[in-house]
Amino acid sequence: MKLGFVSDSLGGMSFEAMLDNAVRMGASGVEVNTCGWSTAPHFDLAEMLKDKAAREAFKTAFADRGLEIIAFNANGNPMHPTDPAQGEGLKNTIRVAGEMGIKTVCTMSGLPAGNANDTMPNWVVASWPPETQDILRYQWEEKLIPFWTEIAGLAREHGVERIALELHGNQCVYNVPSLWKLREAVGPVIGANLDPSHLFWMGADPLVAAEALGEAIYHVHAKDTMLNAPVQATTSLLENGSLMDIPARSWSYVTLGFGHGEEWWRQFCYRLKMAGYDGWLSIEHEDVLLNSLEGLEKSVALMQGVMPVAPTDFELQGI
Repeated sequence: MKLGFVSDSLGGMSFEAMLDNAVRMGASGVEVNTCGWSTAPHFDLAEMLKDKAAREAFKTAFADRGLEIIAFNANGNPMHPTDPAQGEGLKNTIRVAGEMGIKTVCTMSGLPAGNANDTMPNWVVASWPPETQDILRYQWEEKLIPFWTEIAGLAREHGVERIALELHGNQCVYNVPSLWKLREAVGPVIGANLDPSHLFWMGADPLVAAEALGEAIYHVHAKDTMLNAPVQATTSLLENGSLMDIPARSWSYVTLGFGHGEEWWRQFCYRLKMAGYDGWLSIEHEDVLLNSLEGLEKSVALMQGVMPVAPTDFELQGI
């Protein structure tokens, strides 16, 4: 396995300072935010789309430091009913990835409206009342599968081999069954970006999810969640309070090890190996209480202590 981080983890730094800190901390690469919910402070998608020299300079900045571009990250809602720019951002990210030889693009599945007359995304999390099933049929049959069939074709056209969808709340693909459902409908260009932090607050088990996804794991985000039991006891994990008010929330994204300890992360790495995954672990630091650089440093140190790096060399001894 190889260790890196998402560029927005150090979004307040310049591009050069972000890369220099990656080298200093011992990271092997950086996953680059390109658009969507990110302001993409380190990547000008429009410029990269049209300017070959800019693309080459970007790659050279990595190569000169011995770093790799892990993947492009176009996280947003590419199926937003009133904001088509998010979908275009994903498409342009795929086009630029093809020009730059990047084989993996991370994104979300998207969340359409509830029907053709709706203007807001609609996430169904229950099977009752009965109109929920009408919403799901509309979203999947009329929107999601046609859209991702088109995107899969675009990816193949531009040499992008893996679209890694984050299992994330407020998206049509948010758990293991919904990932498999879309993959089976669209094809193996679709896989999972397994981020345990979201599964924690949705009540799933990332260790079991790793086994269930197996060959469909295309990317892994290392991000932790603290479950605040006293608040959860009265509010549940269905939390819509301010992300900035951690004491008042039933769950929050935190620095690695502050929600789940080193032993859990060691088990996570081992379960990934058991599932056949030996790729990147990309830290996504979103802790609002800790300094971003300090939090990222602590996260890198934890993962360096638990992740397997060298290939296995065990052989059964003859009798």
